[in-house]
Amino acid sequence: MTKLCIFDLDGTVLDTVGTIAHYGNLSLEKNGVEPIPVKEYNYLAGDGARVLIRRMLEFRRSYTQELWERVYSDYMTAYDLAPTLGTSVFEGLKEVLDSLKGRGIDLAVVSNKPDPAAKAAIRTFYGEGYFSPVIGASDGLPLKPDPTAVLALAKAKGVSAADCLYVGDTSTDMLTGKRAGMFTVGVLWGFRGREELLESGADAIIERPKELLKYISE
Repeated sequence: MTKLCIFDLDGTVLDTVGTIAHYGNLSLEKNGVEPIPVKEYNYLAGDGARVLIRRMLEFRRSYTQELWERVYSDYMTAYDLAPTLGTSVFEGLKEVLDSLKGRGIDLAVVSNKPDPAAKAAIRTFYGEGYFSPVIGASDGLPLKPDPTAVLALAKAKGVSAADCLYVGDTSTDMLTGKRAGMFTVGVLWGFRGREELLESGADAIIERPKELLKYISE
């Protein structure tokens, strides 16, 4: 019986690629690096801000540790000031999430987005407590695909992995869910495509939010 659905944030419950690209390119241009097309951020993002900045600089063949430090600092500072700029909810998703809550299923978010930005974004678009908890990247907590945060969350709620769904849009998410022993659902409205999700072990793949309801066990 499904008791808990754990969601990724970027590309899963919120459309944030435009936000990430905006602040990414802002920080690149500030440091004299050519901006990157928005579509490329679908493949650059997903594994935390530190990896994002490294991938951005490698994409432009301009990586140095000194430049990485400057761009990372500028990115984090700008993002924290307005973390929801250009962000939106995917069409049809809120209604499905409301349906899950109506069935008594707990909803939570585990993200590699920095914790303050993750909490601010969810609070802005879903309200306080809609997802409980919202866990973002913070010092001392391993990033996904390490399943530590996901397993600790389920344990805190007294829910077994067998009664959890893990929903996300990248290989990082599918690996996280599989390592936690959870049923994994890959979504195609996010950052990556069907092939990546299948190769990383997705138990199911959906194109539209309403399809998620098929995988809720009563």
